[in-house]
Amino acid sequence: MSTETKSALKTTEFFVYIACVIAVLIASVVVGTDDGHRDYFRADMAWLYIVILTFGYMISRGLAKSGSRDHYDGS
Repeated sequence: MSTETKSALKTTEFFVYIACVIAVLIASVVVGTDDGHRDYFRADMAWLYIVILTFGYMISRGLAKSGSRDHYDGS
């Protein structure tokens, strides 16, 4: 028996996705208004980028699952 692919937690793209989401959130907090300048990286833009990252991650998982097999270990 085999599963279609390995668990998402066992893939490097999951950890890269998490790191990118954290980086976007940190960047949106760090880039702010100083000395009367406008905020160039507002929260709504940060969430838009996170949605785009999530969509890309979902596409990459879908491509990884298409036709690949991993040994079923019962857990």
